[in-house]
Amino acid sequence: MKPINVGLLGIGTVGGGTFTVLKRNEEEITRRAGRPIRITAVADKNLELARKVAGEGVKLTDDAFAVVADPEIDIVVELIGGYGIAKELVLKAIENGKHVVTANKALLAVHGNEIFAAAQKKGVMVAFEAAVAGGIPIIKALREGLSANRIQWLAGIINGTTNFILSEMRDKGLPFAEVLKEAQALGYAEADPTFDIEGIDAAHKVTIMSAIAFGVPMQFEAAHIEGITALDSVDIAYAEQLGYRIKLLGISRMRPEGIELRVHPTLIPAKRLIANVEGAMNAVVVHGDAVGATLYYGKGAGAEPTASAVIADLVDVTRLHTADPEHRVPHLAFQPEQVRDLKVLPIEEVHTSYYLRMRVDDKPGVLADITRILADSGISIEAMIQKEAPEGASQTDIIMLTHLTIEKNANAAITKIEALPVVQGKITRLRMESLQ
Repeated sequence: MKPINVGLLGIGTVGGGTFTVLKRNEEEITRRAGRPIRITAVADKNLELARKVAGEGVKLTDDAFAVVADPEIDIVVELIGGYGIAKELVLKAIENGKHVVTANKALLAVHGNEIFAAAQKKGVMVAFEAAVAGGIPIIKALREGLSANRIQWLAGIINGTTNFILSEMRDKGLPFAEVLKEAQALGYAEADPTFDIEGIDAAHKVTIMSAIAFGVPMQFEAAHIEGITALDSVDIAYAEQLGYRIKLLGISRMRPEGIELRVHPTLIPAKRLIANVEGAMNAVVVHGDAVGATLYYGKGAGAEPTASAVIADLVDVTRLHTADPEHRVPHLAFQPEQVRDLKVLPIEEVHTSYYLRMRVDDKPGVLADITRILADSGISIEAMIQKEAPEGASQTDIIMLTHLTIEKNANAAITKIEALPVVQGKITRLRMESLQ
């Protein structure tokens, strides 16, 4: 059959991996897709790199709009990234009647509603498996594999940079700043790691997963986002003593009054499989009412793992290239008219448990004062460590784990405890999730 012609925008790490895997597995991919898939045009500002990667027989240009306008191109693969020119190119490709495959989580989390509406109107597909968790097929699992379920919650380690940093901090007892430098030297962290370490990258991804899981619009602007820059290695050590690991999680949960959508460092029981995901690996737990908890694990970045997801999308689009648009899987799993505009709950309305570390004067009655305030706020204690003060010291640490409570009650109690004369400085507070 006539090959599907692909126009590639951006030939960096993932673009190069896509070329490599397509060539190596050409026969297998063709068997699956029903026809050959060929990259016939590439746009990149670095034409020398493009020529080196693409080889002979591929049209090269530094004008991405020329590829989008090429009448011979069936599918446009957008690997440029960012919100700006990428959005213009994707919308122009859709306008020109071309299907789109993208790995751009930031674009979809922020502008996905507009892009999907345009694609729906034009009758073309926008596929984005590579936008979340690299080579892990989590988008297909949420959209298709779990379609019998009411998804109740999902939680994921979806940023390899921060997971590598937290793993190293735990294993070596080193401070954040030192491990970040190591991550940059090893290539796990960018020169400017802000999007990773401040939780923004993870928030883009959990926004996309939440929209598919619950059939709601993208609502990135409503997500609560905390990174790992303020995390102290002493808290990682205390968590370990209490049987927990600290991971940066993207969490979304359906509640009767709305949806929780949040990213923050989280204590997880060490016996959970996801708590043992180390280094730059990714993992997502999805809990459905029929299936229970399911775990998806693998490489969340890299040339070939991400290319695996890009090519899987190319195969899907090729299979459905001539299908009636109404017979395709909807972009957000639910039919467009069934997408519900449920609100994202403010973080103050989240229900979770807490890890509290406080520096206190080493004198009688301190613990009683603290527990009284917690009890008055309806917060019960699950576990506690009271460290013995070093010889000659007048202060010590108290570490408490609470049972489930609402965030606004925890905030009110923490404010009252910090006002006690025997409590020195701010209390360190981290959220906890049982994930079961």
